[in-house]
Amino acid sequence: MLTESKKMPLGKILVGLKFCSVEQVKEGLKHGKDNMMMLGESLIELSYLDDEKLARALAKQQGVKFVSLNKYDLPADLLKLVSKDVVEEHEIIPVMKKGRNVTVATHRVLEFYALDNLRFILGNEVDWVIAPESHVKTAMKKYYQIGGMGEMLDDEGKSIDVEYKDFDALEVTTDDEEGYVAQLVQLLITDAIKQRASDIHVEPMEEKLRIRYRVDGDCQEMEAPPKRLQGPLIQRIKILSKMKIEEKRIPQDGRIKTRVEGRDIDLRVSALPCSWGESVVMRILDKQKNLVGLEVLGMHATDFDRFQKILKKPNGIFLVTGPTGSGKTTTLYAALSALNTPDVKIITAEDPVEYNLSGINQSQVNHGIELTFSRILRAMLRQAPNIILVGEIRDHETAEIAIQAALTGHLVFSTLHTNDAPGALTRLMDMGVKPFLVASAVQAILAQRLVRVLCKHCKQPYVPDAAELKTVGLKPEAIRGRTIYRPVGCKECGGAGYRGRMGVYELLEMNPIIRELTFQKANSLKIRGEARQNGMTTLQEDGVRKVLLGTSTVEEVLTITHRDDL
Repeated sequence: MLTESKKMPLGKILVGLKFCSVEQVKEGLKHGKDNMMMLGESLIELSYLDDEKLARALAKQQGVKFVSLNKYDLPADLLKLVSKDVVEEHEIIPVMKKGRNVTVATHRVLEFYALDNLRFILGNEVDWVIAPESHVKTAMKKYYQIGGMGEMLDDEGKSIDVEYKDFDALEVTTDDEEGYVAQLVQLLITDAIKQRASDIHVEPMEEKLRIRYRVDGDCQEMEAPPKRLQGPLIQRIKILSKMKIEEKRIPQDGRIKTRVEGRDIDLRVSALPCSWGESVVMRILDKQKNLVGLEVLGMHATDFDRFQKILKKPNGIFLVTGPTGSGKTTTLYAALSALNTPDVKIITAEDPVEYNLSGINQSQVNHGIELTFSRILRAMLRQAPNIILVGEIRDHETAEIAIQAALTGHLVFSTLHTNDAPGALTRLMDMGVKPFLVASAVQAILAQRLVRVLCKHCKQPYVPDAAELKTVGLKPEAIRGRTIYRPVGCKECGGAGYRGRMGVYELLEMNPIIRELTFQKANSLKIRGEARQNGMTTLQEDGVRKVLLGTSTVEEVLTITHRDDL
């Protein structure tokens, strides 16, 4: 096996094997970066590569053998060595046993921790080889009756093609209803992830069960299962999320861990009693797609440079503000990931811990045992951290401790719910924090929102009229020589005209004048005026930059700001 440091980049291997050209690899890298994909997955989607060639290249890169599973019939005694659950979790197929060594085939790279886990589970030494993904999936269906999420099997183990909307395609009897509902929940989760949903809403109505996905911030109603399946469906979700299924009178929270298309997915689940049954919301936490680097947050170059300089400060408070769902956690995790090095100790207090970050000490708030933000914050200061993240400053006590931490040499990150960046300073004082402490401790405030990005496959150039431009403070001469686009809708974006979202930012950096205004308890309008003199771009102005670059629309900018912002 090659060591990590000696592994050749996959792109070079693909070119060397003449599976792809240099230009195709470059296009694949760009497409992968834009769509949060690995290079191999990106090249397959672009039709420059197939899964067999990818498997051969990965085998060469990792220094393991390539096998073609379709050439073999595997014996039953070999298949019994690995349980169905292990096969499904790791997407592996046992192909050989020699003494105490078991060889498994997979289409993915098996990292050390996964191999170590398999050795423990199987009680044998484990070697691995690489096979094409289609071969592995076919073998999983053939030998283990694993049809994959989104497929159902008939009584003979054959695959039945059932689309998400075909809930009445099968006659469900009392005997098989439990299995059907289990498949239905899995199918629901998988379909939502494929449609890039951030939340799944299961909402009981008087005469029907409503299913909605939140995609790019907007709720979209989906075809729903029959009303008679409401009880079993919600009960199944509660079982998976480890809630008390008999308790239907009070709100409950839970968590589901699953795997979709080779990715680990967490779902944060909330159940709320309502008039016609329990309303359930599953928030999808996809670590692979949501944990991003600073460079893909969508900041303008000038704001990005200022942001990076602020992150290098040794102490002080950095606040991120905005409403729920505006991407604050994504921004903070990107900042922590950039600062996460072996010589820096980082501790977080979160409610809840949404993603586990390697190398960072994360603590979760638990109100049931009075483990609050302020209590965790007091304790973490005794752990001698360099950097602290407080999920949210909600009260005077938490604010005071965070500020004291900043003044005693710690870099503190946190969030506040305010409409803009200057409002965060007055909000802290409204909580009872003394003005001189706010002025001394705060280094910068980043207000942010999310706007939808125009679908690059169908966006259409047009010339907006003067009235439309005026709503965002633009004059007709400001768009001369620039192309403005509007949404159309196509198959790629599901008819929405938009695909994905990006951040719009307002970065206020403290200076002596703003500190003095804060000390004097000046209102946010005065602070805002000075911040703009100091180079702050407002949310609306940053949104307009996105419009002029052709990535979003005037209509989207108006959903996050209004004319009075200027």
